Amino acid sequence: MSLKDLLMDDLKVAMRDKDVVKKSVVTMLRAAIKQIEVDQRIELDDEAIIEIIAKQIKQKNNAIVEFDNGNRQDLVDLTKNEIEFLMKYLPEQLSPDEVKVIVDEAIATTGATTMKDMGKVMGIVTNATKGKAEGKLISDLVKKALS
Repeated sequence: MSLKDLLMDDLKVAMRDKDVVKKSVVTMLRAAIKQIEVDQRIELDDEAIIEIIAKQIKQKNNAIVEFDNGNRQDLVDLTKNEIEFLMKYLPEQLSPDEVKVIVDEAIATTGATTMKDMGKVMGIVTNATKGKAEGKLISDLVKKALS
């Protein structure tokens, strides 16, 4: 079953169960997918949809910081629920230790020694962990390894 089919099924379930949060998250995700498909005149595969989901999770994590600064705990809680729901569409996430192994391999492959080489290492690690690790975690581990 493709991610698009799964999203459609989840939308039907959310509507039937009157789950407003899940319905809005799935609707927003499906709209983002459709927008890209229409703009680029393409049919997105599961890998491209995973990238959209990861991007939305990143945006929501950034929004949590802003909501927290504005003392809007209600919005923080809502956004955390949305992120939790979106995470179920991503592949199983790698542990920090697993990502560190990939970072170490990328550093060995590229021969990176300084922060100037961070871009090369990040490119390799990001491709190897597509949708399986958060960008901030990857960045932190690469910086730590290169400093």
